[in-house]
This record gives sequence, structure tokens and C-alpha cells, in this order.
Amino acid sequence: MALGDSLAVANATKYYKKFKAVDNISLTVNKGEFLTILGPSGSGKTSLLKLIAGFEELSDGSILLNNLDITKKKPFEREIGMLFQNYALFPHMTVSDNVAYPLRLRKLSKEDIKQKVRDILKLVHLEDYADRFPEQLSGGQQQRVALARAIVFNPPLLLLDEPLGALDKNLRKQMQLEIMKIQEKVGITTISVTHDQEEALSMSDRICVMNNGKIEQVDSPENLYKHPKNRFVAEFIGEINLIQGDVVDVVDQSAKVKVKDDLIIEVETEKSHSTMKNRPMLIAIRPENIQIAQDASQFHNTLRAEVQNTIYVGESVVLNTKALTGEEITVKIPTYMSDSISNGQEVLLGWNRKDATLILDETPA
Repeated sequence: MALGDSLAVANATKYYKKFKAVDNISLTVNKGEFLTILGPSGSGKTSLLKLIAGFEELSDGSILLNNLDITKKKPFEREIGMLFQNYALFPHMTVSDNVAYPLRLRKLSKEDIKQKVRDILKLVHLEDYADRFPEQLSGGQQQRVALARAIVFNPPLLLLDEPLGALDKNLRKQMQLEIMKIQEKVGITTISVTHDQEEALSMSDRICVMNNGKIEQVDSPENLYKHPKNRFVAEFIGEINLIQGDVVDVVDQSAKVKVKDDLIIEVETEKSHSTMKNRPMLIAIRPENIQIAQDASQFHNTLRAEVQNTIYVGESVVLNTKALTGEEITVKIPTYMSDSISNGQEVLLGWNRKDATLILDETPA
């Protein structure tokens, strides 16, 4: 059962002098959900987190926690748990004292504090480290202490501010799993802010993509990756190929898109005929969804291209190719399939209707 509460941000706007950092945002986070706010530097994601925490005041709008308006409440009155990138542990306190700190502020009895600290340290697998000081712990252990301190008082909401940014890659992956397990076990409503796409995709129930103070798309990781709603989301989340064309027909959820040299590419779509036909669109295809075809009958779509260069990245090889129609197309294939491919070679690229998606081409004319 989820311990956390639901959160509703309504028409939130934040100005810093004349600069609008958060632009009329409305967002709902469900009880027990893990939502990540993802975006580039300057997108407004950290400003939004500070508004939710109460570290900044809204210029307009409101914030409701479990239907209670907390817009005017001070940070300590909101009772929200926070985990910072730098952990913010007290160096002169032991692990148990760090974790006990928010309980002492709330004037719990010594016995209650002792029991809660013991339980939470067991949850984060640090029960044997209770008497150590932060400097005696690894980065990952320090982060788990900070997480324990953030949730020991059963807050209605947990906010994570770039929680894994200070860790190296291997430890970051390990801690992703740790945080996910703990969040799922405790059931606390969690909002995380990051610029790391992989982290967001692997940890979240839903992702909110922000840009220039606005929300571009809120969706599940899978839908966000497979069906980006616009060019910004498509290019920001992972690698993608974008091919310009015009929809000439839509039949049985399959759009026919005319690209250069009168080539027709078919794309599976749920959008209606009337909204798409004769409109400039972008065909979005992930590099891993394109394969090297032996003949045109294997796939719904094929395109001849010349391999410009190959890049070995371990489990896969990235091929930078140039289609005979002029488009530059990136292909990612398993390493074992790349032995027979060399620079300058002409290849037949193939993919099926379901492996691509259509987005409106908003490129200025």
C-alpha cells in the first residue's frame, strides 16, 4: 500500500525578475508513483522541484498535496522528504544520528526513534554501519544514508534532486536498482529531477519532459521512446533518425509518406486521415529498428544507402550511412552482424511500418 500522497501542480508559473523559468505548468503525480522530470539545463526542471519543495515561491498557480493546498506553506510545514546530489549529511554525526535527526526535530520518543532508525537502516542494508561517520562510507553508502534520512519520518512525498549525479557509472546503475527497490517497497510517491535520459527511462513509472519552462510530453518511458510527440522529445530522448516527407494517404492505420525522389515510406499510425494528409511530417526511426536487408521483400520499407563510417561501441556497431535520396541515417546493429560491412559499401536498409512513428514537422519554412 502506498504511503505517499498524490500531488497536483496547477498553472504553476515562476518568474525570476523578467525571466519566466516555469511557464504555466499543470502536472499530476499519482499516489505511490515514481515520476521523473527530465530536461536539458535551463529547462525549468529544478525550478519546478524547488517550487514543489517550497524553496521558491510561485509567481502564479497552486500546488496541492493530497488535495490540500500547500502553495503558501514553508518547506518544513510541507513535511516533504528531500535527497540532494551532495547528500548533505552532517559530518560530525554518526549514520544513526544522521538518520535520527528528522525524528528528533519531530520530538518522537527515544524508543520510537531507536526502532525507526533500526528499521530504516535495515531497509537500506546499512544496519552494520550505524556507528560510522559519513567520511568512513563510500559514495553509494552515503547516498543510502541520505535516502534513509529522507524517508524515515514517512513523508507524503520524496523529492530527488539529481540523486545519482555524483556517482560513477557502475555505481550509478547499482544505485538506480537500490532506489527503485526501496521506493517500490515503501510505496512513497517520488519525483526525481535529472538530465540523464537512461536514468529516467530505467527508473520511472512516467517521465515529464521539460523544455524552456514548459512541459513537452508526460508519458510512460516506453511511449516516450517509441512515440515522441514532437521533434524536441524525439531528439532529446536517445538517438533518432528524422526523415522529412508529406503524408499522401492514410489507409487502415497505415500512412503513406512521400519523401525525396518520390519514394513512399509506410508508417503505422493511429492518427486520422483528415489531420495528417498533405501535411509535412517527420518519420522518426530509432537506429536499432533499422536492419540490413538482403532484399526488398523482407520489410515494408527499404532504402539504399552508402556506409560512411562504422563505430564500435561494444555490444553493437553504429553505422553512419547516407541514403541515395540524400538523408543521413544512423543504424545500430549487433556486433556479430557487422563483420561483412565496410566503409563505402552500398547497403539496403530495411524496417517495418510499426518500427517508425510520425510527428508533425514544425521546422520553419
